[in-house]
Amino acid sequence: MKRQSTKPGGLVIVDKPSGFTSHDIVAKMRGMARTRRVGHAGTLDPMATGVLVLGLERATKLLGHLALTEKEYVGTIRLGQTTITDDAEGEITASKAAHGLAREDIDAGVAELTGAIMQVPSKVSAIKIDGKRSYKRVRDGEDVEIPARPVTISSFVVHSVHESEAADGTPVTDVLVSVVCSSGTYIRALARDLGAGLGVGGHLTALRRTRVGPYKLDRARTLEQLQAAVDDPEGDGLPVMPLGDAAAAAFTRWDVSEAQSRLLLNGARVPMPLFEGDGPVAAFGPDGTFLALVENQGGRAKSLAVFA
Repeated sequence: MKRQSTKPGGLVIVDKPSGFTSHDIVAKMRGMARTRRVGHAGTLDPMATGVLVLGLERATKLLGHLALTEKEYVGTIRLGQTTITDDAEGEITASKAAHGLAREDIDAGVAELTGAIMQVPSKVSAIKIDGKRSYKRVRDGEDVEIPARPVTISSFVVHSVHESEAADGTPVTDVLVSVVCSSGTYIRALARDLGAGLGVGGHLTALRRTRVGPYKLDRARTLEQLQAAVDDPEGDGLPVMPLGDAAAAAFTRWDVSEAQSRLLLNGARVPMPLFEGDGPVAAFGPDGTFLALVENQGGRAKSLAVFA
């Protein structure tokens, strides 16, 4: 990482603390980076911590594509209590003793929620229903029905199972899990559905996002670390991942000739080789400059976003 270049911008990988919304972090970054042009590649609930990818300046054009990448989490599911939000921030709506659950039953429930599944998002979420956020409808007392949507749970692993007692005395079972999933997956909905499948209810009590696409916690910095870097008169400033580095890490790289570069930047659809995998491809010029995100349409490159 190196000092931010205001015009081209880049990515800042934040280790989000609990109690902050993603919008809160964007607002803080606007102050640190001294620019209004800041966005994020996928929200984290206020309770959750971990990797939040922010884009500055022109890097904001990358964010919609980065948001579609795979994500990884570690979390704790409490079996025995249901909440209105499917996590620990909502009021408890039902309790049922959950000691003595067989590990094989828990594992079977996890297996049912692994792979390509249809998931009903949490009712208290930012999903819009007829133009109004679901959480606002719930707060207004409406009975919200959100249609199920397809998500992919590539990995759902139980690491430990521990019986304990909730604050209200309910015997509960806490399950430490890790999840690798597609964009749009609600981990708290997995907690809810695991508990429902076991007949005792469940909700999420802790969540930490450890990866968004190729960006992991080892690249993330806390707000305190970022502010200290900004304030250090002898330092390198805000640690920003340059646009080219960010694109090369997240997308397949395509090195093009000078002639192809000119054509791409002028909107021409030049012949494009086939690459493994789906999704956008990052086109780089002969001098290493990141030019554009493109997709293959009928053997020719269609520009999705131009950066040079």
